[in-house]
Amino acid sequence: MSDDPDQQAGVLCAGTILVDVGKVIDAYPALDHLATIEQVSLSTGGPGLNMAVDLRMLGAAFPVGVLGAVGDDEHAAFILAECARLGIDTAGVSKLAGAVTSFTDGMIERDGGRRTFFHHSGANALFDASTADLQTLGARILHAGAPGIHPLMDTGLPGGGNGWSALLRRAQAAGLHTNLELVSIEPARIAEVALPCLPCLDSIVINELEAGALTGIDASAPTADGAVDWPALEAMALGLIERGVSGLAVVHFPAGCTAAAPGGRTWRQGSVRLPREQVRSTTGAGDAFAAGVILGLHEGWPVERCLRLAVASAAACVRSPNTSDGINRADTCLAEADRTGYRPGTPDSATASAAT
Repeated sequence: MSDDPDQQAGVLCAGTILVDVGKVIDAYPALDHLATIEQVSLSTGGPGLNMAVDLRMLGAAFPVGVLGAVGDDEHAAFILAECARLGIDTAGVSKLAGAVTSFTDGMIERDGGRRTFFHHSGANALFDASTADLQTLGARILHAGAPGIHPLMDTGLPGGGNGWSALLRRAQAAGLHTNLELVSIEPARIAEVALPCLPCLDSIVINELEAGALTGIDASAPTADGAVDWPALEAMALGLIERGVSGLAVVHFPAGCTAAAPGGRTWRQGSVRLPREQVRSTTGAGDAFAAGVILGLHEGWPVERCLRLAVASAAACVRSPNTSDGINRADTCLAEADRTGYRPGTPDSATASAAT
């Protein structure tokens, strides 16, 4: 990313907008059995909206906007009120009469934060960015998320590609840096909708399951403290570069992340060593991670520092049962992560300084 002060600033976050209805349960039940819901909360959600909210939580001082669709209901009012409170521009959000704002019921186990999602597409199924005026909305970065759950945008176009790749091409033509985030749907579906997007991307930030679907590489990344096949995960990141990502490919997983750039350069970063009892919910952790990368790219940081903020932001996120509430300003997240320490990834990861 250029840090030219004359270059237009800001991040425009396109795609999934929804309300996460978080329900903390005692344990996930067997089919036909009962679980007790111990806590219910509403929070903003979706890879489009979460990026915008998380950037603000990290202290982003540049403009942040959202491009997407909501219904005309209480969930839409909640989303728009949260955006107003956080200073997120909603000029690109269409309010569709008669549509239901998309929502996800997230069932979160009290111990360990494992989650299961039940999703209703609602207005996201009607999201269409084909006529969005990217020049008027203005930004330095277009973040898109997430192909595979937006029927109109996912539909193939004559001559190849889909609505997402068309949006990304228009953004690049307008001089924007383009980034993509995914959701972990069926691998064949990920490949179908996301592979056409890779040549239109300056960066991508996804997890190891999604990267495996796009590269055909199977890598071991089971748990935060389990054995990690770092070379295979690096091969995934390099594979994304080989398939068209022009600047930076980042693959994250419980134990940390890898990144790759053209020319074969790679990076490793271990995740923060959070005690299990501090993990309230992993909902939104991937979005929080991606927000750390994007904030750093926008500000022209070295990749090493972007990745360290990413794992620090994700660690802050999982301390809260809600999607974004646990995230603090970037310097606070980095300081807390440095105090806690990092899992092995890079030789100096346990002693990295927030001043790097």
